[in-house]
Amino acid sequence: MQYLPLLATCPGTSILTFVILFLFILAFVFIIFKFGWLYIKAFASDVHVSFLQIVGMALRHVNARTIIEHCIMAKKAGIDIAPKSLEAHHLTGGNISNVVRAIVAACKAKIELSFENACIIDLSGRDVFDAVKTSINPKVIDCSDIAKGSATLDAITKDGVKLRVRARVTIRAKIDKLIGGATEETIIARVGEGIITTISSFETYKKVLESPDSISKLVMDKGLDIDTAFKILSINIVNIDVGDNIGAKLQAEQAEADKRTAQAESERRQGAAIVRGQEMKALSEENMAKVLAAEADVRKAIAQAFREGNLGVMDYYNLKNTQTDADMKALISKTGVPPKTPL
Repeated sequence: MQYLPLLATCPGTSILTFVILFLFILAFVFIIFKFGWLYIKAFASDVHVSFLQIVGMALRHVNARTIIEHCIMAKKAGIDIAPKSLEAHHLTGGNISNVVRAIVAACKAKIELSFENACIIDLSGRDVFDAVKTSINPKVIDCSDIAKGSATLDAITKDGVKLRVRARVTIRAKIDKLIGGATEETIIARVGEGIITTISSFETYKKVLESPDSISKLVMDKGLDIDTAFKILSINIVNIDVGDNIGAKLQAEQAEADKRTAQAESERRQGAAIVRGQEMKALSEENMAKVLAAEADVRKAIAQAFREGNLGVMDYYNLKNTQTDADMKALISKTGVPPKTPL
C-alpha cells in the first residue's frame, strides 16, 4: 500500500490506465451499440435470449441477427423455438430459414411437424419447406422416360402397335415418410413402368384409344406410392399418339430374313448339284476310258488268238454278229424303234 502514492504520482502509469479505461469503455459502447438494439428487439418480441448469448453468437461467428429474426418469426406464429436450438442447427450445416418457414407453414396448415423432425429432414438433404408446400398444395409432375430422355412413354400393345403416351401425376408429400421414403424419381419410374405394363396387356391399340381412363384406374390400383415420401392423388393420361406398327415391321423383317436364308440354301444346293454333275461327268469319262481300255485289251486278245490259232475266221464273224445283236437290242430298248436294215 505504501507504493500506491508513488504509482499515482507517476505520469506514465496514469496515461496507461486512462488508455485502458478508454478502450474498455469504447468496446463496451461498441458492443452495446451493435447488439443492444437486437437485444431490445428480441425482448420486445418476447424471445428469451440474454445479451451475453447474443455476444457469444458473434464470437462463434454466427449471425445473431438472423437467429433472432427467425425466432421472432416463429414466436409470432405461436411457436417457441429456443435461439440455442437454431444456433446449433446452423452450426451443424442446416438451413434455419427453411426449417422455420416449414414449421410455420405446417402449423398454419395444421400439419404435425416438430422442430426436431424438421431439422432431421433438412440435414438429410431434402428441402423441408418445399416438402411442406407440396403437402399443402399438391404437386403435378410429368411422367417421362428418364433413361431415354424422352418426354413420352413408349408402349407396345399385343397387336404390335407402338403408342407414345404423355402422363401427369399429382402427388402430395407425406411429412412422416420424408425420412427414409423414396423420392419423386421413384414415383415417376413406378408410374411409367405401370403405364407401359398396362398398355402392353391390351389386345389392340384401339382399346387403349377408346378408354385411356382405364389405364389410370389400373395403375392407381397397384399402390405405387408404398414406401415413398409422397401420396399419389391422381394419374392423368394427357395425350396418346399412335406410332409405328412394330409387329408388322418385325414380321416383314423376319420374312425378308427367311427369304434370304432360303435363297442362300438354294444357291448352296445349286452349287452342290453343279459340283456333283462335274464329278459325275469326270467319273463317266473315267469309266469310258476304262471301257476303251478294256476293248483294246479284247482286241489284243483276239489278235493273239488269231496268231496262236485258237480263233478262226468264222468264230470271229459269229462273235461280231453276237455283238451287233446285243447293240441292236440295247438301242431298241432305249428308243423303242428298230434301226433300218441296209439293203
